[in-house]
Amino acid sequence: MKVSELFMPTLKETPSDAEIESHKLMLRSGFMRQLSSGIYVYLPLGYRVLRKIENIVREEMDRSGAQELHMSALMPKELWEESGRWAVFGPEMFRIKDRNEREYCLGPTHEEAFTYIVRNEITSYRELPKILYQIQTKFRDERRPRFGVMRCREFTMKDAYSFDIDEKGLDISYQKMYDAYVRIFKRCGLDVKIVEADTGAMGGASSHEFMVPSTVGEAEIAYCKACGYAANLEKAECLDTPVENNEELKEKQEVYTPNVRTIEELVNFLSIDSTKFVKTMIYKADDKFVAVLVRGDREVNETKLKNLLGATELELASAEDVERITGAKVGFAGPISLSIDVYADNEIKYLKNFVVGANKTDYHIKNVNLSDFKVTKFADLRNITQDDLCPKCRSQKVTIERGIEVGHIFKLGTKYTEAFGCVYTDEKGEKKLMIMGCYGIGINRTAAAIIEQMHDEDGIIWPITVAPYEVIVVPVNIKDENQHKIAFEIYESLQKNGIEVLIDDRDERAGVKFKDADLIGIPFRVTVGKKVSEGKLEIRNRRTKETFEVEIDNAVEFIMNLIKQEKAKYQV
Repeated sequence: MKVSELFMPTLKETPSDAEIESHKLMLRSGFMRQLSSGIYVYLPLGYRVLRKIENIVREEMDRSGAQELHMSALMPKELWEESGRWAVFGPEMFRIKDRNEREYCLGPTHEEAFTYIVRNEITSYRELPKILYQIQTKFRDERRPRFGVMRCREFTMKDAYSFDIDEKGLDISYQKMYDAYVRIFKRCGLDVKIVEADTGAMGGASSHEFMVPSTVGEAEIAYCKACGYAANLEKAECLDTPVENNEELKEKQEVYTPNVRTIEELVNFLSIDSTKFVKTMIYKADDKFVAVLVRGDREVNETKLKNLLGATELELASAEDVERITGAKVGFAGPISLSIDVYADNEIKYLKNFVVGANKTDYHIKNVNLSDFKVTKFADLRNITQDDLCPKCRSQKVTIERGIEVGHIFKLGTKYTEAFGCVYTDEKGEKKLMIMGCYGIGINRTAAAIIEQMHDEDGIIWPITVAPYEVIVVPVNIKDENQHKIAFEIYESLQKNGIEVLIDDRDERAGVKFKDADLIGIPFRVTVGKKVSEGKLEIRNRRTKETFEVEIDNAVEFIMNLIKQEKAKYQV
């Protein structure tokens, strides 16, 4: 492809609304443009990258034995009512009506549709197991689209679903997908951490996320450098480690704390360490209000709380509800004499003489102990911190860093097959529920995550496996007859040998051409300049910045060997 003919509208300046590097570079390199908030158009270079990622995913899914099909993005309300998710999925679901007032949704995910098809088409154990997948557009009405394609309203996803006769079969299918994901992300050049994850709205027994470490990631990962344990912050367990506390119990004391509401303000006002405070948080879980206690320096893990309560919806109580329940304004809630259930994090069991809200505006109580109030249940209800020991090996403190989720796999069990009556007949003629797994990869997110991991001040550094083109030939002066001739000869020879190659035939300064080549991240640049008169040209590796001066007669073979060596780094 000639650059003069390529639709590649690069930008010199960074768009003001772009917050992270992948968003900035995907716009600057002419890979995409925004059509509306959270909705993007992929231009030729960007679309080539997405197709390459899709092809890697497709090859590894096929290699694992999965079979590709294509579902409709438009699904009837009745399917989602069968699973019970029409009412509970939330405002992220795009809901529409047709001209006859029938209700539909634009698919945010496809468990219902896959289960429906399998229920109607598979009846015998002889037809199982099956792993079916698609690569298709998903729609989610994000409240706040941001970070480019990291959190948008329309995106491409590979979603796969396994159907097995029993848990043992599910374990085998799950491992196949796990292994396929490892291969996919290696071929994409990504450094991923595989972490235990909460199953969330998808339901099911267990799951793993494939996370790309990044400072701009929206999720946090806790992992152990000693044993390899890794989990996202929602899932990471906090050890219930008994702490010996020999303090003598003191007499409770009500303290006037005018307008002192936060832990930081209390620490300064009372000159007491934050570990001696207990926060009382009031939550609404579905239609029930509960109180949750955590140490003053801790944060409530709402996912753990939601799972403990078996709640569908969980949110902090409104200021009005807090005042109605506690008798005090927000900031002064405490566990003593509350009329609602009180759940406490395990750490609270080992505290003595701590400070809590007095359920009285502008007052707190010092020297409170467990005997002063009733706890409905103790549980692990807080976020893990870097001061916590690994819950697996218990020998080293965990490390916490941010990450971008690019893949997620679930053991769903019978959540959907039970709802849909998706059964098979076993060898004894008995009807049994199929066991499901669910496996997703965000194609657009994967592209953005690659950029977040691989870029420099000059632009994107694509791994050769997903780069829009493998080589760009740059004649320094296109009007120079000799440079023009040699550049096109190299270009055409590479094309004949199956190499994806661009030639920058624009009548532009060399610096402009070099900047664009680096910006769009082409792995190898062939510079045809003044040294052609000596029978030489220069080849540059975008990733390593190595340059090679090569004889023109040997250039094509040399380039092809470089490409072969580079591709070998991503083979599995």
